[in-house]
Amino acid sequence: MSTRRKPLLPQLLFFLSNTFLLITSCSASRSASAVNSLLPSDAQALLAFKAKADLRNHLFFSQNKSLHFCQWQGVICYQQKVVRVVLQGLDLGGIFAPNSLTKLDQLRVLGLQNNSLTGPIPDLSGLVNLKSLFLDHNFFTGSFPPSLLSLHRLKTLDLSYNNLSGPLPKELASQGRLYSLRLDVNRFNGSIPPLNQSSLKIFNVSGNNFTGAITVTSTLSRFGISSFLFNPSLCGEIIHKECNPRPPFFGPSATAAAAPPPVTVLGQQSAQMHGVELTQPSPKSHKKTAVIIGFSSGVFVLICSLVLFAMAVKKQKQRKDKKSKAMIASDEAAATAQALAMIQIEQENELQEKVKRAQGIQVAKSGNLVFCAGEAQLYTLDQLMRASAELLGKGSLGTTYKAVLDNRLIVCVKRLDASKLAGTSNEMYEQHMESVGGLRHPNLVPLRAYFQAKEERLLIYDYQPNGSLFSLIHGSKSTRAKPLHWTSCLKIAEDVAQGLSYIHQAWRLVHGNLKSSNVLLGPDFEACLADYCLTALSADSSPDDDPDNLLYKAPETRNASHQATSKSDVYSFGVLLLELLTGKPPSQHSFLVPNEMMNWVRSAREDDGAEDERLGMLLEVAIACNLASPEQRPTMWQVLKMLQEIKEAVLMEDGELDPLSGIS
Repeated sequence: MSTRRKPLLPQLLFFLSNTFLLITSCSASRSASAVNSLLPSDAQALLAFKAKADLRNHLFFSQNKSLHFCQWQGVICYQQKVVRVVLQGLDLGGIFAPNSLTKLDQLRVLGLQNNSLTGPIPDLSGLVNLKSLFLDHNFFTGSFPPSLLSLHRLKTLDLSYNNLSGPLPKELASQGRLYSLRLDVNRFNGSIPPLNQSSLKIFNVSGNNFTGAITVTSTLSRFGISSFLFNPSLCGEIIHKECNPRPPFFGPSATAAAAPPPVTVLGQQSAQMHGVELTQPSPKSHKKTAVIIGFSSGVFVLICSLVLFAMAVKKQKQRKDKKSKAMIASDEAAATAQALAMIQIEQENELQEKVKRAQGIQVAKSGNLVFCAGEAQLYTLDQLMRASAELLGKGSLGTTYKAVLDNRLIVCVKRLDASKLAGTSNEMYEQHMESVGGLRHPNLVPLRAYFQAKEERLLIYDYQPNGSLFSLIHGSKSTRAKPLHWTSCLKIAEDVAQGLSYIHQAWRLVHGNLKSSNVLLGPDFEACLADYCLTALSADSSPDDDPDNLLYKAPETRNASHQATSKSDVYSFGVLLLELLTGKPPSQHSFLVPNEMMNWVRSAREDDGAEDERLGMLLEVAIACNLASPEQRPTMWQVLKMLQEIKEAVLMEDGELDPLSGIS
C-alpha cells in the first residue's frame, strides 16, 4: 500500500514562525535587560522590587527617559540617590524580594505599610543609613529580622499587624537610638528583652504570645498596661499581675522530711567521738519493756477512740444547728442583697441620666460601642457615658466633646447631628465607619470606635491637646496672630497633603470637609486631618451659613446636588494653603490674576520681600489647586510631589549635606 506524505510547506512555515517568535522574545528580554543595565543602580533596585511585589501592577515605575526615577511614585532623592521610599496603601500583593530595595545604601525612610506583602522580611543589613522602617499591616511571616540589629542609625521600627513569630533577640536592648518600637498583633513568644534605652518613647508589644515576668527597667516602667495587653502569660510589677512560681517537687524540706533520722549509727559515732562506751541491754529486760509498751499503747488507743467518737457525735449535732441557722440567715441576706442591688441600680441610672444631661450626650441604652479593627477595648460604653465632658465646638455635622474617663484616658467624642444623617441607614453607617476606621496614617486623627442606637451616633477619636490649625493661624479672640514663617507653612502643607493623598490613593475615599478647623495639631505639632470622609453620610442640602466654610468648597460642589470629589479636596487644599501664607480666612481672600497675587501675599504678611522666591513657589501650588476647572487641577499626589520638590530645592540651596536625615 502506498502511504500518502503530508505536505512539507505548512510544517516549514510553522517551524519558521515559532523560531521567529522565540528569537523575538529572546531579543526583547535581552533588550529589556540591556535597558535595565543602563539605568542607575537605585533605579534597578526599584524595578527589582516592583517585579516581585507589584503583581497587580498598581505601582507607577516608568522606564521612560522623560520621567527620572527620582520622580517615580513614592520616591524622593537627594543628589540622584534615593533617600526615601513610601509606598503605603497601594495593595501591593507580592513579596519583598532580596537584592531589591535592600541595595539603596542612602535610604533613610522605608514605608511599605498597609499593603498585602507576604513571605519573610529579607536581609536589610545593606540599608546602613536607614532611620525609619514601616512594614506594618502586611502579611509578613518568619522571625524577627536579625539584620535589623546591625542598623545602628535606626530610630523608628514598626512591624505591627503581621504574622511574625519566634522570640525577640536580647540584642534589641542594645539598640541605643530607638525612638519608636511597635511589634503589636503578631505571634512573637518568649520573654520581652529588658529594654532600657532612654530614647524609647513609643512602645507596644500587645497581642502576642509573650510569657514570663517583665523586667522592671526605667524605660519599660514608663509605659502603661496598654503596651502589654493580650499576652495572657505575661506577669510582673509593670502590668500589676503577680507571678506565681511553681514550688519544687523535691525541695530541701521535702527531702529532710522523707529521710528517717539515722539515730543509732550517728549516736554511736557521736559517743565514740566523746570517749563514752555504750553497753548492750540484756534480752530479758528487752522483753519486759516490750510487754509494758504494748499494753500501754493498747489502753491509749482505746481511750483516744472513745474521745474521738464523742467529739464526732457532738460536732454532727452542732453542724445541724448551724445549717438550719445558715439557711435562715442566707434567705435574709439574699433578700437584703436584692433590695440593695435594686437601690444601687436605681441610683446608678439616676446618676447616669444626670451626667448625660450635663454633657449633652444622651444615648439610648440599646446598641454597642464598636471598636475599629485592631483596636484594644480600653473602655466600655458605660465608662464613656460616666466620663466628665467639655464642649469643644460645634461643626457642620455635629458637636464635639472632650471626655475624661475614670481611668484617666482622654478621648474626643463627636455626636453626629441626626437631622444631617437622616437618610443614612444603620447598615450604611456601620459599613462606612468600618472603612473609615481602617484608615491609619501619621497625618490622620485615628477613629478608634463608633456607636449607634436609634438616632444617636457617636464617633470616638484620639484627643489632640495642641488645638487646631485655625487657632494657630488666627490666634484667640483677644490676640491677633502673625502669619506663620514660610518653613512652617511648608511643613504643615506637606503634612496635610500626605494625609489627603493617603485617603485618595489608598482607599479611594474623599475628605469632603477640609478647612483649618478640621486640621488638628498632634503631640509633636504635626498636622493631622480630622472629620474626614463623613460628608458621604450627610443628606443635608441646606446651604452653609458660614461664608468661610462655603468658600472652602470647590465651585462645582457648592450646588447641594453635587458630591465632593478628590479634585474638590484639592481645591480646598489650595484655599487652606492661601490661608497659611496670608493668615487671612477665605472670606478675606482677594480674587486677583496670578501676576498680582504675590503683591497681595506680601502685603498680607507685611514682609520685606526677603523670602519672595520661596513664598512664590508655594503660591504657585495654591494657584494650581484653585483652578476653576476640576480637570485642570493636579491630583493630591502631584501636589505632594511639588511640595517635596520645593523642600528639596531649598535644602540644596542652603547647602545642607543630609537634608532628610531628620525625617522619621
